[in-house]
Amino acid sequence: MPERSYDIVLFGATGFAGGLTAEYLARHAPPQCRWALAGRNPAKLAALRGRLAAIDPRLADLPLLSADVTDPSSVRAVAESARVVITTVGPYVLYGEALVAACADAGTDYLDLTGEPEFVNTTYVRHHARAAQTGARLVHSGGFDSVPHDLGAYFTVLQLPEGVPLRVSGFVRSSAAISGGTLYSIVTGFSRVRANLAAARQRKAVEPAAGQRSARAVPGRPHRDPVGDGWALPLPTLDGDVIARSARAIARYGPDLRYSHFVSVPGLPIAVGGVLGVVALMALAQIPPARNAILARVKPGQGPSAEKRARSWFTVTFVGEGGGKRVVTRVSGGDPGYDETAKMLAESALALAFDDLPATAGQVTTATAMGDALLDRLQRAGIRFEVISA
Repeated sequence: MPERSYDIVLFGATGFAGGLTAEYLARHAPPQCRWALAGRNPAKLAALRGRLAAIDPRLADLPLLSADVTDPSSVRAVAESARVVITTVGPYVLYGEALVAACADAGTDYLDLTGEPEFVNTTYVRHHARAAQTGARLVHSGGFDSVPHDLGAYFTVLQLPEGVPLRVSGFVRSSAAISGGTLYSIVTGFSRVRANLAAARQRKAVEPAAGQRSARAVPGRPHRDPVGDGWALPLPTLDGDVIARSARAIARYGPDLRYSHFVSVPGLPIAVGGVLGVVALMALAQIPPARNAILARVKPGQGPSAEKRARSWFTVTFVGEGGGKRVVTRVSGGDPGYDETAKMLAESALALAFDDLPATAGQVTTATAMGDALLDRLQRAGIRFEVISA
């Protein structure tokens, strides 16, 4: 990559998740890291820089870049100035593609925290090949979607025998609140069911066949949680597909991997209520007035307080089997949606910018692009990866 002005540019820095990511970088970026903030509102950028300067006075002169997703030239200028661009501007299906395209053209590593399958599949179809040509690594889902699941499955596989078929299941538990931006992304995704299906078909039509090795995300069925009290319900998020893509790219996952993803809830009434709530939200998302009423309840840029985030937590417990061995592992941490997501996103960017990583390009997962380096970074940052039983 030719010399760039910045190692990392944080785009959308004035949003809720963006601000937390900026604060994490202010505390943890190494002294040699050249980084900048980018966004469409200079006054808000300056105010954020003031907050960061209170953390580290050297950041009083942190560069501010003016850019708007509706202005392709400004987005292109950001991509061409950086080695790595982080973006927290969502919903990505509405606001994200211009930056992906600019990074793919410029050979710039791209990182986001999307959990939107339509966006990920669309950017693969439109920009993977170009990024592979220029050497850009397009890394989606660099927050709670899907780092603890992707790296947790990878960590689990490392505890199992090599060269044999493997079965892995993940069970997610958490206690947390969501921000306006997250709610906006969820409801937008629910309102685009046909577009989601179309994007998945388009990707399948152009994605190369897996070859002799196989990996799939397998929908599970409701059942009793095998590693905790309560019930396990299928969780149809992007995480399973991310894990399957990592497995297809990394030989250590063996000749055949099957992964199933679940949410674990304490009791059957909560399970039933959760399912009914999701179904109701999906139905309301199809009706514009109802959708707008839901989105009006929490404004983008707003999120849970520091006190509430301090009480939040998550665990993802994995059960892996293969070659006659069974292992139970767990990934755990604090507030999943914001504090830990900011940590995951920032550490991923620092890994892309500074670590010795596998040679990859195009659209790649966090495990494929950063693997052991990111696993080590997150453990040192306080996210726990542990073997419960083997």
